[in-house]
Amino acid sequence: MPYIHGGQVMMRPRTEAELAGMVAGASGPLRIVGGGTRGLAAGPGAVLSTAGLSGVTLYEPGALTLVVRAGTPLAEVEALLAAEGQALPFEPMDHRALMGTGGTPTVGGMVAGNVSGPRRVSAGACRDFLLGVRFVDGTGRILKNGGRVMKNVTGYDLARLLAGSHGTLGVLTEVSLKVLPMPRASVTLALEGLEAARAVAALSRALGSPYEVSGAAHIAAGGARTLLRLEGFVASVAHRAERLAALLAEFGDWQVLPDAGDIWRGIRDVTALHGAGDVWRVAARPSDAPGLATRLPGAPAVFDWGGGRLWLGVPEGTDLRAELGAFEGHATLMRAAPETVARLGAFPQSVPPLAAIEAGLRARFDPKGIFNPGLMAPTERAA
Repeated sequence: MPYIHGGQVMMRPRTEAELAGMVAGASGPLRIVGGGTRGLAAGPGAVLSTAGLSGVTLYEPGALTLVVRAGTPLAEVEALLAAEGQALPFEPMDHRALMGTGGTPTVGGMVAGNVSGPRRVSAGACRDFLLGVRFVDGTGRILKNGGRVMKNVTGYDLARLLAGSHGTLGVLTEVSLKVLPMPRASVTLALEGLEAARAVAALSRALGSPYEVSGAAHIAAGGARTLLRLEGFVASVAHRAERLAALLAEFGDWQVLPDAGDIWRGIRDVTALHGAGDVWRVAARPSDAPGLATRLPGAPAVFDWGGGRLWLGVPEGTDLRAELGAFEGHATLMRAAPETVARLGAFPQSVPPLAAIEAGLRARFDPKGIFNPGLMAPTERAA
């Protein structure tokens, strides 16, 4: 049943059928939230939380398959997998410290945001490990797409379509995921003091090498540090680390860090930008990222994915899109005051052909326009 929290109507269904009934009966906007780690979505309408839809419905370690309800806490899933020596290979971010929020990260929020961390450069994104989804569309229909094995499909690949749609096309109720074994060993090569362009050049060379780099980042905040991660079997990791350091010797004398889990969690969660100011996430060609960062002199920056994902900390109220000008990519406002988000929009404008496709998809799956209205339209979906 709906209840009032902080002056706002809240709905927290306990079953998929109950959720479908709430959506079917909705006469106004619904703001879809999971665990609330990025704060309650602003704007009119009731808040519809999936947190009540919790629990693992199937886990087959031998088949590397997990089926879980959307409101299940991510920590619960990670603990279950770790007990079997397995993990979510795309290394999902925990937004709470960056966003200054509480709440609990959930599986549905992870998929809705296509939340993917440093290992994306080698393993792929969250959407690449989706086997199937169950969700409720804007008319209250319960729909299913995909299954419990990885396969090619024709027509709409709704599982991948919903990943990164931020609840604008449907409300996820259950997801099927492929999981992978945890790496047996991990080594990180670190180098201090490189300027951004040289650092990205080193990251690009490493990613283009045969040494299977699983993390490639550069932190330019209170100093400069370039980091490369290698994972796998112990002997293989040691050999590859030695060869990679030799390949990159012209950039400097790389330090070998045998246990850098905290460092990579810091990159995953962008700890260098915790605190004051606004935070933007920029998707760009790696070779362009250093030049984009220099358009805001002194701004702390984190280059992940070899430079393809750039995080920037800027003074409050800064219109980063205007500061950067035209470039091949887009900028998403991740943390700012509500008035800044209202003025600039969190998501970038889509080019007209893409905007037309997105509008068509929303008309197909949310004909009443009730899911998170205005959040992304007209915008690009998450990278």
